[in-house]
Amino acid sequence: MPGPNPPFMAGVPELMVLRLLKSREMYGYEIVAAIREESGQVISAGEGVIYPVLHALEKDGALKANRKAVNGRSRVYYSLTPKGLKRQEALASDWTRLSDAIAAVLKGVRHVPAV
Repeated sequence: MPGPNPPFMAGVPELMVLRLLKSREMYGYEIVAAIREESGQVISAGEGVIYPVLHALEKDGALKANRKAVNGRSRVYYSLTPKGLKRQEALASDWTRLSDAIAAVLKGVRHVPAV
């Protein structure tokens, strides 16, 4: 379980990449475009953010890279490994818990009685 004050944005690009790759293998720019599209144009994580995440996840064994030739171009496709799936599930659980807690504060769900 994370500490009481987890960093808010740390791990978000990683979580998005892992979640997208849970559905199917994708190449880097395809992931960048999918994040933009699936977030309703709210999140725009460029290549400078996504490629370092992909390389770190591959190095850690959470992703597998596979070079393919497509329409005369060579692209590196990434897919989730069993380790990556576990990591995605853990990060998603942590993020859901954190976002639920933030939503509760914004809604004023819990009120402390005045003394």
